[in-house]
Amino acid sequence: MKKLLLGLFAIFNVALAVWCFHLANSAPAEMMQGDEYRIIFYHVPSASVAFLFFAISMAGSIGYLTLHRKNPTLALAWDGWAVSGAEVGIVFCTVVLVTGPLWGYRAWGIWWTWDPRLTTTLLLWLIYVSYLLLRRFAGGAQMHTSSAVLGIFGGIAVPIVYISNRLPGQHPGPVFGGGEGSGMAPVILRPFLWNMFAWMCWGLMVLIVRHQLELRQQKAVAREAERALNA
Repeated sequence: MKKLLLGLFAIFNVALAVWCFHLANSAPAEMMQGDEYRIIFYHVPSASVAFLFFAISMAGSIGYLTLHRKNPTLALAWDGWAVSGAEVGIVFCTVVLVTGPLWGYRAWGIWWTWDPRLTTTLLLWLIYVSYLLLRRFAGGAQMHTSSAVLGIFGGIAVPIVYISNRLPGQHPGPVFGGGEGSGMAPVILRPFLWNMFAWMCWGLMVLIVRHQLELRQQKAVAREAERALNA
């Protein structure tokens, strides 16, 4: 049943992606940037999904630290959400760091500047890369605890990245709630919101699959440890 539901969700996501790609390309050109602004349909949704999944990673890390003594099995399930959120979040954050310079070069003529938003986003990406490296190369029982602490630290950094968008710098201010002149024309807002929804659905599908794989890996490790003890 789970495989059937996941398969239907995947088909839905493919159809949604085709529809949203059509909407993004059929929206009118922006008055100042022309067609270059269309990167917003991929850049901003990727950032939103990355922030959400980093928050999920932080929640999973908190769950693990809270339960690892009382209920180790449930704590590992929470740890599964922590590592899954971090991995998928890094993928979307990488999309942000790739599409941002592409957009910046077309709009401003520069690939990168040490703007507060760009710098804090890069630091956030590096924190979660460090998180995954820690899980990959650290050994022993302390690996989960150490990575959980780092996962919480990364989650706390997310609001800092968001707030940095309101500081003076090269990066444009918030599209919504940024003061006078912010917002979108309805003809652009509609495909933008559809793309936000589509990227969120894609991310959730990958997150669920990654979490299921992590649970299977945990069970396999537990079986191997049991066989080693019995031997």
